[in-house]
Amino acid sequence: MTDTIVPQTTRKDWTSDQEVRWCPGCGDYSILAAVQMLLPELGVRRESTVFVSGIGCAARFPYYMNTYGMHSIHGRAPAIATGLAVSRPDLDVWVVSGDGDALSIGGNHLIHALRRNVNLTILLFNNQIYGLTKGQYSPTSEQGKVTKSTPFGSLETPFNPVSLALGAEATFVARTHDMDRKHMMETFRRAHFHRGAALVEIYQNCNVFNDGAFEAITGKDARAEKLIPLVDGEPIRFGAEGEHGVMLDADGRLRLVEVSDVGVESLLVHDEAREDPGLAFQLSRLARGPFEPTPIGVFRAVERPEYGDAMTAQMARAEEAKGVGDLGALLRSGGTWTVEA
Repeated sequence: MTDTIVPQTTRKDWTSDQEVRWCPGCGDYSILAAVQMLLPELGVRRESTVFVSGIGCAARFPYYMNTYGMHSIHGRAPAIATGLAVSRPDLDVWVVSGDGDALSIGGNHLIHALRRNVNLTILLFNNQIYGLTKGQYSPTSEQGKVTKSTPFGSLETPFNPVSLALGAEATFVARTHDMDRKHMMETFRRAHFHRGAALVEIYQNCNVFNDGAFEAITGKDARAEKLIPLVDGEPIRFGAEGEHGVMLDADGRLRLVEVSDVGVESLLVHDEAREDPGLAFQLSRLARGPFEPTPIGVFRAVERPEYGDAMTAQMARAEEAKGVGDLGALLRSGGTWTVEA
């Protein structure tokens, strides 16, 4: 009986003895604090929790957690975490990655982990810049961004991480920001308890190489007018008095409206469990960038068979149908063999 009881912990129990070495004022500090404060509330064990990261400023995260962890290969954290989650379904596996790590060299690994619906909680720190390598543009940098690697301005259309995840058929997709600990903790909680691949984009400030990238919407005085909270089952509205809203036009397009002009009954009611991701995708495209009213919260949360569960069931069916195979005999056999249908 005692083996099933999870000991009570505090933030201190989840904090490692390593000195946190991010730039003073970096948004990573607040994300780290939110995770360390949340984990004692989740009823999980440190020895059953794993953080896997890639390369970049965000990738130092496992060092600061008193859990198992791995600072892995650039962009390959989702692939490595997939192997761990599938082989050890008893573990809580978190992936920590930045916009460069996850969406540049790691883009292929990310989208396949999402489409397969591997049981991972993926935290994507988005500061729209390469911070560790001192300020080059990233896959989420806006067009025209002047950096050390784009001295005349970036020519590329940036990725929208939420849109990308929805396009990959991720079963849980959300967005939060580093200036609101309560919102971060609740969003991470939802992602953790989701069975399958959960991606949370976090708007995170890099105060050295891209300071104030999200200030126009996450600043204390701007949030009411610029952040659009997505609450399942409720009309989508925002503003200090809820005076603005989102409406679905007859032509199927979303637009921002004044509630006094159209009435609350005309507003779009958010449905995060909607099977078709099309409407969630439209919400993710509502803002052209972090300078216009921007949806925040859970865009999609649907159920679909988890990859590890499906693989285990498939192996069980194969063993039942053909009996347990002899790996030794296979290795000692000839150079070719026949697989019967």
